[in-house]
Amino acid sequence: MKVTVPDLRTSFSQLIALPSISSASASWDQSNEPVVMLLEGWLASLGFVTEVMAVPDRPGKYNLIATLGTGAGGLVLSGHTDTVPFDDKRWQSDPFTLTERDGRLYGLGTCDMKGFFGLVLEAVRDLRADDLQRPLIVLATADEESSMSGAQALVDAGRPEGRFAVIGEPTELRPVRMHKGIMMERLALRGQSGHSSDPSLGRNAMEGMHAVLSELLTLRSEWQQQYRHPGFNVEFPTLNLGHIHGGDSPNRICAACELHFDLRPLPGMKIDELRDSIHRRVAPLIRARELGMTFEPLFDGVPPFETPANAQLVKLCEELTGHAAESVAFATEAPFLQQLGLETLIMGPGSIDQAHQPDEFLALDQLQPAIDVLTQLIKRCCIDGELPRSPADDRAE
Repeated sequence: MKVTVPDLRTSFSQLIALPSISSASASWDQSNEPVVMLLEGWLASLGFVTEVMAVPDRPGKYNLIATLGTGAGGLVLSGHTDTVPFDDKRWQSDPFTLTERDGRLYGLGTCDMKGFFGLVLEAVRDLRADDLQRPLIVLATADEESSMSGAQALVDAGRPEGRFAVIGEPTELRPVRMHKGIMMERLALRGQSGHSSDPSLGRNAMEGMHAVLSELLTLRSEWQQQYRHPGFNVEFPTLNLGHIHGGDSPNRICAACELHFDLRPLPGMKIDELRDSIHRRVAPLIRARELGMTFEPLFDGVPPFETPANAQLVKLCEELTGHAAESVAFATEAPFLQQLGLETLIMGPGSIDQAHQPDEFLALDQLQPAIDVLTQLIKRCCIDGELPRSPADDRAE
């Protein structure tokens, strides 16, 4: 049966109606296959060559690569198909029913970021492969909101190829060329319990953690003196001590203590090197107290991201939007696409202020401007032919 691409409101409604939550909690986590297959059918009907890729070791999780045209280079329009969990008691309407009121479209994923795919469909609806000098690729990924496993699977596969990539995360249609990374780490200490009246009867893990906390704060101060980037509102790396738990009774020597912390590195700081630095600094403190230690990431982390200010894609998106490229505090799949050799930018409709919130919405007045910008991007990168490389591009690489 031939699939017909519906009008914009209907595509929005059908995308929102399909639950595709990703979460580290198994009770919330869902497959994104229905969303991927819906997009695959629509794009195939428009002449795109489609490939659905299973994400290794993530049952029920899929990426979609849909390509119109052939050849080297071209433009990737990328988004994630998953959403965050929700609290339906705090929503004024059904999160899975597209609802219009007050000049806004409400629903889980309207802003972050299923709505982007509906706008891409509008921008490509009348394109034909023969129109393009360079290929156009629509990329739909899994698990951005939890593990980034979909993006990592693409890196591992070396797909897709292209010259430019625009990720449609909500930025109010302002180009974003950099963001900090994110690391979430777990450090657990193991000691020996004993009666609190005699410290020699045990090894106190909480006292060991006290030393660790002091060392982490010292290390944070050193990093903040060493690394600065004026392009960010908070121009230094941050380390937040977010969760701690230890012991079970005031009259027992604490045998176990666990800390979870968050680190937001700047571009130029490498996740593996940061973890190594932390381990080198705290390990001697732990050994001196004869404690055991487990230090591991809560998830693999997202590297920091930066595309040079003079990059061709940055200049083009600044021209098309009338806004200078900015930075954001949230992390995206951009560094993963960058690892594939794609000159990458983040730019999409809606505001991050509405993402991950009850009554998530996308304002109606963002729809046509987003379609117009996407149409012009496709024209400049794929129809007119790929933007010429400049000496600045070669120096940036």
